[in-house]
Amino acid sequence: MLAAVFLASCVSVEVNEPETAPPSNFVTATLAPTKESYLPPTLTATPAITLTPTFAVTIDPNCADSAVLLRDVTVPDGTQLKPGEKFTKTWEFINNGECPWYGYLLKFAAGDQMGAPLSAPIPVTLLNEKVQVSVELTAPATNGSYTGYFTLNDPTGKDVPIGIEKTFWVKIIVGSGGVAPQATVSGSVPTTSAGTGGNCAYSQNAGYVNQIASAINQERANAGLPALTINPILTDAAQSHAADMACSGRISHTGSDGSSAYSRILASGYSPSYSEEIIYGGGGPQAAMTWWMNDQIHRDAILNPKSTEMGVGYAYFANGSYGDYFVVELGSP
Repeated sequence: MLAAVFLASCVSVEVNEPETAPPSNFVTATLAPTKESYLPPTLTATPAITLTPTFAVTIDPNCADSAVLLRDVTVPDGTQLKPGEKFTKTWEFINNGECPWYGYLLKFAAGDQMGAPLSAPIPVTLLNEKVQVSVELTAPATNGSYTGYFTLNDPTGKDVPIGIEKTFWVKIIVGSGGVAPQATVSGSVPTTSAGTGGNCAYSQNAGYVNQIASAINQERANAGLPALTINPILTDAAQSHAADMACSGRISHTGSDGSSAYSRILASGYSPSYSEEIIYGGGGPQAAMTWWMNDQIHRDAILNPKSTEMGVGYAYFANGSYGDYFVVELGSP
């Protein structure tokens, strides 16, 4: 065995075989293709496909929306601007409801538009997250006081409640003569009124009072009901409670002294066979009417055929929790 291996490693054997010509019908791989137009196939690299993950968001259709207005980030109420001056108003909210905000909008609702878009997108805001919402505005060209009202809306257009309100606002003064007209109404209390925690200097606005009275009578006319007459005693009671709410910084039918709506109109000297009170805070006349007419209890009060008279009160306190405070006393002697 070893010998055989040894020999195999030392001896080479060469065998010469005669060359054989290839058959005439044999074609080698180096010959040109038979068709001149033929092009050999070229391999093309397949582009890589990048898959982007998508996330499905499931939202309970029965979730309840709610928001809290935390602060005015820019342009606080009463900011004085030049005629035609451009500015950005920014508010900060917290989503304290049950619905994440996808596709939610800020919408112009009423008042002075000041070049605001009818709607603007709100960044995606998850539960308990804060978000800043901005709108680009232009101060009007004429001196005066201006207020624009806005709403937060879900993708279906439904208003998002902001506490007990539906609107938030921007209030500016244009030029040096922009202080809102100050006027007292018949039998109104002085412009400085006592409230919880001391005195506060609040403002009255006869124009706002007249707008509310006119709007209420228009709604009654639309419903085929007679107009309400303005009663100075009910006006006294309404104005006194509006001032009290402004100075105490709250919206309530209970006065800071514990009084009820009924006891207040009795104390004012009105003896009713029927009476009712509606209140609103945080917006102007249009916002107040929109809220009342979209709430069944308040709508029923405005359109109650038992009422024949009314008194409207309004107070504005810049340092109050809501700014604007409206009270309407409805009744019949």
